[in-house]
Amino acid sequence: MTSINFNSSASAALQTLNTINKSLEQTQNSVSSGYKVSKASDNVAYWSISTTMNSDNKALNAASDALGVGAAKVDTAYAAMESAIDVVNEIKSKLVTATETSTDKDQIQLEIDKLQEQLSSIAQGASFSGENWMVSGDQTVGTVVDGFVRADDAVSVTTATYDIPTYALFDSVDAGVGTGGILGDVMDIDLTTIASNDDIAELLTTVETALATMTIGGGALGALTTRIDLQTDYASKLSGAIEEGVSRLVDADMEEESAKLSALQTQQQLAIQSLSIANSSSQNIMRLFQ
Repeated sequence: MTSINFNSSASAALQTLNTINKSLEQTQNSVSSGYKVSKASDNVAYWSISTTMNSDNKALNAASDALGVGAAKVDTAYAAMESAIDVVNEIKSKLVTATETSTDKDQIQLEIDKLQEQLSSIAQGASFSGENWMVSGDQTVGTVVDGFVRADDAVSVTTATYDIPTYALFDSVDAGVGTGGILGDVMDIDLTTIASNDDIAELLTTVETALATMTIGGGALGALTTRIDLQTDYASKLSGAIEEGVSRLVDADMEEESAKLSALQTQQQLAIQSLSIANSSSQNIMRLFQ
């Protein structure tokens, strides 16, 4: 039966066309944006996961940037420690030379004075972004950011530390002269006041003690550098893994979307033709009254 009040064929064809148009719109959005999940309504679960992971990845990248700052601080401190060890070794060699009774100890002391001044200069210059690990001052520990961790619903930034008071070359540097710290006793060396080689031997012991502590401090800085390098590599790999995981959840398969787009465009054309045919069927009724 044909009704002039309701065209069931046209209604069915229209519903089909609307469905196809909706699918075509979604596919076109995927093709243009590159995402199959670009908003929460596309897939709540995947959108939620990707949003959280993208946020964490940004924090991880920020932590990686902070690692670079930390590496620079450690490298600055290590360069100062290494240079100071070389200078103290020079002082050691001067003391050994002074054990020869025929040497002019006053002249050797002049050289030691310059080396002591260099030690103060090295420590004072070992500053990065206003932070100096070679002069302890009021500092307790040096810290560098080395990671970002998510555990359940909590997030945290992890840090590595360096014991500044134990390994600082000086406690303070006033008027260009360092005092206290590892090198405090080395700065007090004065050959003009000694009377025998036994006194020089005591000074050599002082220098050896300082060198031993400096070596440990340099080792601690080296270990911290290794820690930072390892964490930097890990952060890079972790960031890549997160990006890949998020991509699998929300990125569109462009080959698949391209094939789907072509198919939907064909279906749309056919649906339009079907709707046109369905609408024309009611016009045929007019011929019955001619």
